[in-house]
Amino acid sequence: MTHSSKGVPGGAAGEAPPAQMSTRQIYTVMSGLMIGMLLAMLDNMVVGTAMPTIVGELGGLAHLSWVVTAYTLATAAATPIWGKLGDLYGRKGMFMASIALFLLGSALAGTAQSMGQLIAFRGVQGLGAGGLMVGAMAIIGDLVPPRERGRYQGLMAAVMPLAMIGGPLLGGFVTDHLDWRWAFYVNLPLGGVALVVTALTMHLPKRPRGETRIDYLGAALLAASIICLSLMTSWGGTEYAWGSGTIIGLGVATAVTLALFLLWELRAADPILPLRLFRNGNFSLASVLGFLVGFAMFGVVTFLPQYQQLVQGASATNSGLLLLPLMLGTLVTTLVVGQLVTRTGRYRVYPILGGLVMAAGMLLLAQLTVGSSRLTSALFMVVLGVGLGFLMQNTMLIAQNSVPMTDMGAASGAATLFRTIGGSLGVSILGAVYSRQLTASLTDRLGEQAAERLASGGGELTPALLKKMDAGVRDAVEHAVTAGVHNVFLWATAFAVLAFVAAWFIRETPLRGGPSDGQSADEPPVAEPAAL
Repeated sequence: MTHSSKGVPGGAAGEAPPAQMSTRQIYTVMSGLMIGMLLAMLDNMVVGTAMPTIVGELGGLAHLSWVVTAYTLATAAATPIWGKLGDLYGRKGMFMASIALFLLGSALAGTAQSMGQLIAFRGVQGLGAGGLMVGAMAIIGDLVPPRERGRYQGLMAAVMPLAMIGGPLLGGFVTDHLDWRWAFYVNLPLGGVALVVTALTMHLPKRPRGETRIDYLGAALLAASIICLSLMTSWGGTEYAWGSGTIIGLGVATAVTLALFLLWELRAADPILPLRLFRNGNFSLASVLGFLVGFAMFGVVTFLPQYQQLVQGASATNSGLLLLPLMLGTLVTTLVVGQLVTRTGRYRVYPILGGLVMAAGMLLLAQLTVGSSRLTSALFMVVLGVGLGFLMQNTMLIAQNSVPMTDMGAASGAATLFRTIGGSLGVSILGAVYSRQLTASLTDRLGEQAAERLASGGGELTPALLKKMDAGVRDAVEHAVTAGVHNVFLWATAFAVLAFVAAWFIRETPLRGGPSDGQSADEPPVAEPAAL
């Protein structure tokens, strides 16, 4: 089979096949990758538990949200850049560099003497975290052909529930028994292990680089567009009114920088995000699915604990454990589907099932009432988790199988980027839906002044404080929170239905590395016309 090398650096002939390693060697390398991903995912969970103590010591309550925003914005902006750097200069070196940068940010954050310093150092952490996520995914693409990748998917999927559950518990322990600064210092030994394991065990194929240049202008335009979009959705309806000059200005800036980015990428010699990748219908659909999965997943993870804590009376300290049914459903399904993909080489049916089951899970969660039991909500979460399990790893698999090996980093970066943007927009848009319904419900029951006072202090409304309130006020708050969450899940259901529809247009193309695919592992798949 022959392929045109036009537009592909080095052409098909210049591509290296996945590294030939034993199963034991791959699992050893995977341990380093898992620690790297754990660092990126665990950090926000650990820091979240320590934030009240941090604010109490450093002050700056008004800038509290920026401790999280600086991290997520830097991660989103850096993700495609790290992916492209891995394509050009080697993934092992870039992965280790991202670990080192993340550890530098962690060490600096632990020494912060003011909220401004902490926010800046969290941005440094976020820059490193972007490389950890995309680097791990791209390295898996180098080590294991898509047909065999399913058996290893469960290991990477296990990182998320471990971070979601262990993060808040570790953060609470560190804050209570050590010092909040150890919420950042705890990353240092983990990162050190990841560096040693990666340096000693990871042996990736060497790739000829030829004449290549970093697309600095494209990277800057993309970063500017992502930052403006994130700020617009984060600030709109909260810090500033949607019709304010600030939000309108950010919207215009987003559109202008995005248009300039697209125009520049069409003419750049070595673009940071090759737009030709989107000519492949499966890759474009995988990106859309990643965005929708991120939108739904992060929205649920953010707002479901509000219902569990303020309505069901669960402890905030154990907020990670409250999401265990969701994570178990995701993990078990990912493991099973990964094995099935490896055995059969078939994958198209799973995104379709995922969209359907995810929509059903969202719709079930929208039926929660003030009197719903924890068992009921747990069962509904399992359904949603199963839907996410069908989708999460398969979207990355489809994206990676749709591009040449030379573009593995760029493709992994794009897929991770779309999921990150989806999560950011999901939290901000669904947050506006939640806040609007919460305020409206409180106004109907308590009047405008009381509603405004309670809604504005919603971030400090704890189960313990709620129990001290008058019975009538407590009942109004519980119904308002339930109504807000109900609307959130209805909106999320609509996005899950879109994922179900998009999945039907995915085409079943052979997975590289399978015995029946008819092409060698070192050849890129034939680019197909867009399915939409």
